[in-house]
Amino acid sequence: MLFFAGSAVAQTPQSVTVLVPIVGSVVGPSAIRWKTDVELHNDTREEMFVALKLPTAPDQPTIAFTLPPGGAQRFADVVAEAFGVDAALSPLVVETLGKRSARVVATAYAIREDGVTRGEAIPIVYSDTAYPLRTLNNLSFSDVFRTNIGLVNLGEKEATFTLGLQRLAGRNIAVSRITLGPNSLAHTSIQSLFPLIAKGDDFNVVIETTGPGTYVYASVIENATSEARFIAPSIGATEAHGLAQAAQ
Repeated sequence: MLFFAGSAVAQTPQSVTVLVPIVGSVVGPSAIRWKTDVELHNDTREEMFVALKLPTAPDQPTIAFTLPPGGAQRFADVVAEAFGVDAALSPLVVETLGKRSARVVATAYAIREDGVTRGEAIPIVYSDTAYPLRTLNNLSFSDVFRTNIGLVNLGEKEATFTLGLQRLAGRNIAVSRITLGPNSLAHTSIQSLFPLIAKGDDFNVVIETTGPGTYVYASVIENATSEARFIAPSIGATEAHGLAQAAQ
């Protein structure tokens, strides 16, 4: 909880928390700068008190503010404008005091020498992320596309992610395992996770983890244009059964 942390009050006020899986202000290949636009909307007739936090950034920066009834707050570059941080990559936790969350819209985009790329919407997570089996579909590693995979642990303990690379459901080409500490993020290329894979398209990565507060995502980027496609996980892939044993 962000609100009233460490307070001696007898009862903590109710709040609702949602997650933007990843926001950032970082430099990518060819000196392209990736940023994230975040909008918060109060669609109610009452004032909202909202807190934002970057849980995997240094010092876990937090800000809080109010949204008037029917009001909105937009950060074209949320990392720099909201937190005053020059460069960071982190999930964004949005906590709203009360029974209803502020409506959140997040869009990733890249700044190039010749302009700005088309914005890519990032789906907001409105429910518990603790699913043991998840799949990232339609990934590519070729001369045309590159893929980054994100593994997030917002839990209080270490979490182990076991990843199986597949082209056909249930048939692992390679298996990798990563353990992350509390409030940490691994954002890396697919070839770094599976260095022996051949180039190609239509890869799937099945991910098994039992840690609470975990999330996974991927981003497929066209090399020539830097246009990005965000990949949210599908839930409950039965093909992941036995991944942990295969990685041992």
